[in-house]
Amino acid sequence: MKFMKTLLGIIAGALALQAQNTPPDFSGVYYPINPFGRFQGGTPAGGARPPGPPPRPTASAPLSDGSRGRTPDEPSLTPEYMAKWQAISKTRIAGSSEYDPVAKCLPPGMPAMMSMAYGMEIMQTKDKITFFSELNDALRRVYLDGRKPSQKVLDDPTYAGYSAGHWEADTLVVDTVALRDNTFIEGFSPHSAEMTVHERIRLLEPGLLEDRIVVTDPKALTKPWETVKKYRKAKPGSGQDELREFACAEGLGEAK
Repeated sequence: MKFMKTLLGIIAGALALQAQNTPPDFSGVYYPINPFGRFQGGTPAGGARPPGPPPRPTASAPLSDGSRGRTPDEPSLTPEYMAKWQAISKTRIAGSSEYDPVAKCLPPGMPAMMSMAYGMEIMQTKDKITFFSELNDALRRVYLDGRKPSQKVLDDPTYAGYSAGHWEADTLVVDTVALRDNTFIEGFSPHSAEMTVHERIRLLEPGLLEDRIVVTDPKALTKPWETVKKYRKAKPGSGQDELREFACAEGLGEAK
């Protein structure tokens, strides 16, 4: 009897240790609680989206045209990139979408993808986590198996970049490199090809996901830019836990 109690104690301890070392499961469909910070539009808090087809990106996620200047919480740009921002602002004030990748059905890029105004599905396995945004069907993968980007990957930047991550207790730590420089950090703040993105993602409570983002760019930023995004998980069977195909390219012919 004493032996059995000892054995059961060992098993219980092992199971408890295993549970402690098991990373949380982020899987599910999430909606941003405040998709664009000070900007209006997008999906309301709680994940409810109005019925019917989604509006065009420029209508659903309007961005400031810069006519009111910049706010203190926006990325602090170097003089070179502030001049770029001012040039882009002039085109936006004039009503042009020349520098709007989303209006052209291009991926929003990182870290802008994590500010999506639509749903985001997270698919998790032991070695990889995939983020799929309904807006423009944007996709990114976070590798968890210790792999590093090859020189070929570094020489061929993409919209989502190359993300590698690891677990620190219940927090997913992600570093993203090899990002194209024709997207924006937030709003329409430009960046260089040297930009990197660091994230710490965790569940604050069941169904509430937090992403702490730090953007570093020695060429475009005078200091690292930090922001926090939060997302609420859609309940199964709610009608909001299934993403729809965006098919943005179908509307390109309607763009003026």
